[in-house]
Amino acid sequence: MVLLLAMSMPDMQRAASALEFAKTAVEVAIAHLASFQDLDQHQVVAYDLSHAAAGIEAGRSLLDYGAKGEVEAALACAFTADAIHDFATRILGREAEFGLTPGVLTETYDFLRDFRDPEFLASLAETPGPRHLDPEFEMVQDSFRRFANEKIAPVADEIHRTNGDVPEEIISGLAEMGAFGLSIPETYGGFASEAGNDYTAMVVATEELSRGSLGIGGSLITRPEILARALVKGGTEEQKHHWLPKLAMGEIMNAVAVTEPDYGSDVAGLTTTATRSGDGWLINGVKTWCTFAGRADVLMLLVRTDPDRSKSHRGLSLFIVEKERGSGHGFVLTQEPSKDNPSGGRIEARPIDTIGYRGMHSFEVAIESFYVPNENLIGGEAGLGKGFYFQMGGFENGRIQTAARAVGVMQAAYEAALEYAKGRKVFSNSIIEYQLTRAKLGKMAAIVQASRQFSYHVANLMAKGQGSVEASMAKAYVCRAAEWVTREAMQIHGGMGYAEEFPVSRYFVDARVLSIFEGADETLALKVIARKLVDSQRS
Repeated sequence: MVLLLAMSMPDMQRAASALEFAKTAVEVAIAHLASFQDLDQHQVVAYDLSHAAAGIEAGRSLLDYGAKGEVEAALACAFTADAIHDFATRILGREAEFGLTPGVLTETYDFLRDFRDPEFLASLAETPGPRHLDPEFEMVQDSFRRFANEKIAPVADEIHRTNGDVPEEIISGLAEMGAFGLSIPETYGGFASEAGNDYTAMVVATEELSRGSLGIGGSLITRPEILARALVKGGTEEQKHHWLPKLAMGEIMNAVAVTEPDYGSDVAGLTTTATRSGDGWLINGVKTWCTFAGRADVLMLLVRTDPDRSKSHRGLSLFIVEKERGSGHGFVLTQEPSKDNPSGGRIEARPIDTIGYRGMHSFEVAIESFYVPNENLIGGEAGLGKGFYFQMGGFENGRIQTAARAVGVMQAAYEAALEYAKGRKVFSNSIIEYQLTRAKLGKMAAIVQASRQFSYHVANLMAKGQGSVEASMAKAYVCRAAEWVTREAMQIHGGMGYAEEFPVSRYFVDARVLSIFEGADETLALKVIARKLVDSQRS
């Protein structure tokens, strides 16, 4: 039996060796998948392989962390064993479909036995581990955690239960802290330096705000982040100097209008159109799942500017659509007739009620002959047909930020479960004294810390202009993990976990959306991760 206090460097060497065996197996499976011309004929294998590869990559990102101390090593080994076990269960009995031989992971079994040992996992129940942040990011963490504790957490449950709006004091408070300018270069009124530390700062801030609330905390800074990245990638200098300072100061808030009723992650098929009219464009179409559209001052709108649908994503352009602030529960906006829009325009938004992720509000937005001036076309005339690429510049960063949101929700759930387990008695004992409860909490602690460190690792890669596939892997793995952590936290609460008076029920329903938005899990695995892994194998 391996006990926490017996952890040593040889244990991390065993973890590294086990990960190397698993990584080699993943690479063989990728090569096998690459041998097929049509990946869509092998979707189940591609999906499972994408998630297995993400888990193994998360484990590899923990090796440096695990070398920093006994607690760190214990958490790293526990997570690594769990990730390899997950891979093993995905291939067991169908190794041939992955191009693998039965028993391919046999060399890792001793490692799995030791670090999936129930007593070992139970020993981690109250050991979440240090984060090892640099001092500057410790300050970021402290500031945003304090704000989340004082301003967000006290109102989070009430807003969830009543489906209320994000309080304006939270928006103004985050603006004063510079939260909306963390990824905007100093040149344009933001706080991001050329050192590239903005990615890590954003991840740290997002986690802490999401720990307070996903709906009215961490997600508030996602939308400005996506628009800011798109502007930095493709906007004209005039547009950058006009819009980025306003975003950085919270003077304007934006929503993202990309998804349509028949086109979600498959944006190449979008049908909402923009046609020239005088000195601008007339927008017509319907967008859905447009989160925060009510409160937003502008919409980041992806539309088809080239009527030739055969051009697919190359016919899409990105606009900034200015609008009045509307109600969080539906709104109608009208434009008066003008020389460029003789009939006038209209935007009508219908709220979409959801089981969680409340406060931001999502909408179906119907747009009819709404006029947008030329200067609001991102990139100007040179930006025509490049909207998809500008948008992806924002969405790739949105994926690592979504992973950070998931970490925040998981952290809140773990803390709630640990506290409840200490106080709740069943059969005369606190439930934390039972092995099963402690093993669950130990696995939670390992998953949360691994997810956090994976997010830090990817943020560092992105600061160097790398990490595109890793960001997708982090989003895919961490968001799925959040479902398990919040479910088990809810289960530890028993019947009270099903009651809205305990926030753990909110964590559970909030976590469920994480694998759906910012790139649905299936699309992310099949169309992004699997294809990038296969392309790297073929090149």
